[in-house]
Amino acid sequence: MYKVMIIDDEKSLRNLLKNAIQWGELGLEIAGEAASGIEAINIIDEIKPDIAFVDIKMPFMDGIEFSRVAIQRYPDLKIVILTAFSDFEYARECIGIGVCEYLLKPIVRADIKAALEKIIKKLDEERPKKEEKEVTVVPGNDTIRKIEEYIRKNYTQADLNLTSIAQTFGFNASYLSRLFKTETGKNLIDYLTECRMEQAIAYAKQGMLMYMTAKMVGIPDPNYFGKCFKKYTNQTYSDFMKQCKNAT
Repeated sequence: MYKVMIIDDEKSLRNLLKNAIQWGELGLEIAGEAASGIEAINIIDEIKPDIAFVDIKMPFMDGIEFSRVAIQRYPDLKIVILTAFSDFEYARECIGIGVCEYLLKPIVRADIKAALEKIIKKLDEERPKKEEKEVTVVPGNDTIRKIEEYIRKNYTQADLNLTSIAQTFGFNASYLSRLFKTETGKNLIDYLTECRMEQAIAYAKQGMLMYMTAKMVGIPDPNYFGKCFKKYTNQTYSDFMKQCKNAT
């Protein structure tokens, strides 16, 4: 099955799209969703979608900027831009940066299906070539140690992710992901998040406001940062700060 990701800042629209068609009948599965371009860029390495539905207007990183960054890093990714009528001409410009399709809101089921059928045909044609590109380089013994050190030094960069790290060290992203998990027992993205959250905890103990901490640790979207922090500590950022303050 091909994986689909939905990126829209309105949860109701994400749910509407998820329920619009029978994805399984087309050989597709909804593998993940995000409420902003920043969140999507941070989790896309983990999800590894083949197709992404992207709203053109979102906070922190809009659909155009997300598409530009995503296609540069994932040339095989098929992006479908979702746009209101007033944005239609703007959306057409997306074709120039490699966006595959664009759909007008309110979304029509027949249009979704028609767009997906064209994309699936392209993916089926490209799959054999994509498999031939897999890299089988055997790294040196200290490669993972160097990658861990690189992450610890650069985790404050918002654009640091699996693909950019793989490019820096000359690996295929999927191969590096498997290698890192085999050697360390954890996902590379989890390690990156761990580095960011440990520093975020230190900032929280110092009383730094959440939006400032989010920027300082490389996650400029405070909503997504809040999700990461709560998942890592089992507490909201504000509750954690209160706990630290009461302990002093």
